[in-house]
This record gives sequence, C-alpha cells and structure tokens, in this order.
Amino acid sequence: MNSYFRSTGVKMFLILTLALLPLGILALVASLQAIRTADLEKEALLRVAVTQSARKLTADLASDRTAIALTINSIAAHTADAGMCDRLSFFLRSHASSEGHFYIYDRAGRRLCGSQAAEPAGITAQSRFDPAQIALLPQAGFLVSREISRDGRIVALAYYSRAHLEKVADPATALQNRQLSLEQGRATLFVTQGGGRQPSKHRSISLSARVMHPDLLLTMTVQDPPATAARLLSLFLPLVMWFAAAAIGWFVVNRLLIRPLVLLRRSVAAYQPGEVLEPLRRMRTPAQEIVALGDTFRAISEEVATHEAEMAEALETQRKLTREVHHRVKNNLQIITSLINLHARSAGTSEASQAYASIQRRVDALSVVHRNHYAELEENHGVGVRSLISELSASLRGSAPADARRFIIQIDSDNLHISQDVAVPIAFLLTELVELAMMSAPDAGMRIAIHANAGSTDRAQLEIRSPALCASPAMTARLEERYGRILTGLSRQLRAPLDHDAAAGLYAIEIATLP
Repeated sequence: MNSYFRSTGVKMFLILTLALLPLGILALVASLQAIRTADLEKEALLRVAVTQSARKLTADLASDRTAIALTINSIAAHTADAGMCDRLSFFLRSHASSEGHFYIYDRAGRRLCGSQAAEPAGITAQSRFDPAQIALLPQAGFLVSREISRDGRIVALAYYSRAHLEKVADPATALQNRQLSLEQGRATLFVTQGGGRQPSKHRSISLSARVMHPDLLLTMTVQDPPATAARLLSLFLPLVMWFAAAAIGWFVVNRLLIRPLVLLRRSVAAYQPGEVLEPLRRMRTPAQEIVALGDTFRAISEEVATHEAEMAEALETQRKLTREVHHRVKNNLQIITSLINLHARSAGTSEASQAYASIQRRVDALSVVHRNHYAELEENHGVGVRSLISELSASLRGSAPADARRFIIQIDSDNLHISQDVAVPIAFLLTELVELAMMSAPDAGMRIAIHANAGSTDRAQLEIRSPALCASPAMTARLEERYGRILTGLSRQLRAPLDHDAAAGLYAIEIATLP
C-alpha cells in the first residue's frame, strides 16, 4: 500500500487534482452566484407581482364600495327607486365569476335588499354595524366588506369568495407554485385553492402588500421547485469537470510517460553485465524523450568502463539540481504567500480575511520547516528544533490578528534535531494550537517547552501551555468544530497520543528525535 502511494502515477494524479482544484472552485462559486442572482430576480418578480395583485384587489373593492355606498345612502334618504337594488346586483355580478353576494339591513335587523342566496355564516346580527370596514371569515372562506350609510341607520355587507379573490388578485406576471393569502391581525384567509401553512421540504419566499384597509395584507408565497437530478448535476458540474480534467490528464501522462518509464526501469533492473541492453525492443511509445532515454541506456550498456571523473561530475550535478529544487520550492511558497496576501487585501468581509490569514499561517509554517531543513541539509543532521520553533513563533506573531499582536510566546528548548517527517506535523501542531489560543484569549500568552527524555537518545517531550487553552464553552466548541480533529490527525502522524490537561491549559506529546 505504501509503495502504491509513492508511485509516480498516484503523485501525478494528486498534483493535477490540486492544480485544477482552484479552477473547479471558481466554477462552482460562479454557479452558486448564478443561482443567487436567479433568486434575487425571482424575489424582484414576486415583489412586482404581489404589489400588482394588491392594487387590483384594492381597485376592485373600492369600486364595489363606491356603488354600495351610493345605494345605501339613497335608500337612507328615501331617494332610491325600485330598480336600484337590481342595478347594484348587476354591477356586483359583472365583477364576480358568479352572483355577487351582498345584503343590506337596517338597525332593526330587517333585510332591505340583497342577493337571493342565503347569507354565509360568520357575521352575527349584533356585529353587522361594527365599525370595521373589512373582515375575514376563514372558516366560511369569505372576505366581508362593510359599508354604513351616512346617517348610520343602514349597513351593507358584501361577501367575496376565495375564487373571486383569486381571480381578481391573479397577477399578470407568471409565477409557478404561488400561493395567495389575506391577513388581518391574527385572522388568515388562504385565497389560493389548496393553500395552507403546511410544512414544506422546499424553500419558499413570501412578500406582503397592503390592500385598501390599513390592517389588511395580501401575502404571496412562491415555493422553489424540488431538486431534481438535472439541477443537482448542473450545480456540481464544475466539480465533475474538474475531476474529469484531472483524470484525463493523469491518464494521458500515465500512458505516454509513466508506464513506458516503468517498463524501462524493469528492463534496466534486469540487466546483467555482458548483455546488450535493448529496453525498447518490446515497447512502443510516441514519447521521443523516452525513446532517446532507451537509446542512452543501450549506449551505456555497451560502455563497460565508467570513468571516476564522470561519476564525480554527475554527483556535483546532482547537488546543483538539489539546490535548484530547494530554491524552486522556496520561490513557489513565496508565490503562494503573495497570492494569498493579494486575495486577502481584496476580501470583502472580515470572515474572508480571517480565513486567508489562517491559510497564510499554515503556508508560513511549511515555509519555516522547508528553510530549516534546507539549512541543515549540508550537515545532514536534521532540522534544529530550537531554531524551528523560534522562527515559527515569530512568523505566527507577525501574521496574528490585530487583537493578538501582543501575544507572547516563550520558548524553552534543548539543542535537539528532528527529521523533516517529524518537523512538518510539529510545525502544523504548533500553528493550530497558537491560532486556537489567539482566538480564545489574545492577551494570554503561551509557553513552549521541549526537552529530551531522561535515559533516551531518540525521544523528547513537547509541552504547550497557555491559559487560553483551559477548558471553556468557546474552547469546547472550537475543538468540536475543527481543531480537535486536526490535532488528533497530527498526533497520529507523530505516532504518539496528544495529552490534554484542560484545567491547566496544557498539551503534551512525545516526539522522535535524531541521535
């Protein structure tokens, strides 16, 4: 399994995946932004629709109230003719899909005029002359418009059914899955057929507009359509394309370069002195560089003697290449740092800036390990613990948030050396704990101590102590949210348990050192 993960094919796939990941993330962000824009457009369309519906319903109610007021005032003044009630009925019926329900009463409770159909239940005889102009009857499914004559002796009640209200309030703008309702105080009349406040698994948007009376609101609700496979595919298509591009790139590189190189290595490994090496006799590849490499091996196999000077020159070339690789890695880390700084300056929110700063601290930790490893490479005795922690602490304080710039880090370390495999997780472990302490208590400070174990030449005890690491609800939340998993993973890389004394604010772990 380890040899599988060390293979060039797997490394190439991981490199391509990471190289194309920013493009995939940018495409995904663009897709999410497009969805957000569509939601805003839908909300604007809903706002126009509910305003238009409220105006139409207000105009319809106002025109009916005008006709009703004219009729009852004429009746109260004894100037109404015999056909005036019929004309009012015709006028109201012309607005409704069926007969307009209206009823005119005097103070004695006698019906003076009205529709032939029975009056819907909901308005009692005692409440006919209430001052409220509009009333909702959710149980009966009607809106009641009340108009009282100028002398207060006659009242007219006009009833509007759900079907009529929905027809009048139907907006010209086409909206799918919309629902209409009228609200007056605690009373709610659902206008749309089948409407109701039933729980929905899908997200919905609701907007309201006033209708005629100050306390009467028309609310329009639009539900998003259910998430289908096509919509989910369109959302995650950038990530699918990112993975497909990485897979295709890996396949091409593997078939053209890596696989021929593996066969070439096997042929060279099976070489016996005295044979003429012909590694490409049974292998076909369009990569001319590999063909040239095979011809080079064949030429080398024909040259039995190799001069000492050529070996020394090859060794020196290797050293130069190693230095060049280290310089390139350092330059690449500097480029990444510059890019993060540029993005952080253009961040729109403090949360984004803090996220960039958090990434910056981890890149700086990796840079510190690389610089110390390269500095000790010539002597070949590992990474110096004291210089590593000192430089890392200075870097963390330099990139700390504004409220943690005075965070003090004390270092107490023996003159120990560790391998790069141990230095990397230690650097990340210290970065995580320092960041956690700065977030919890910026003015607390920290003490980092590392000493060799008594009677051992290859083990040491690393202790990180800070009042900010003591147990608290905020600390527990941060550990559960992210830091706890990261610290556990780093302790596994160090192959040792990470002890935590919550009362004392202490983290301790045993690490391997070089003799």
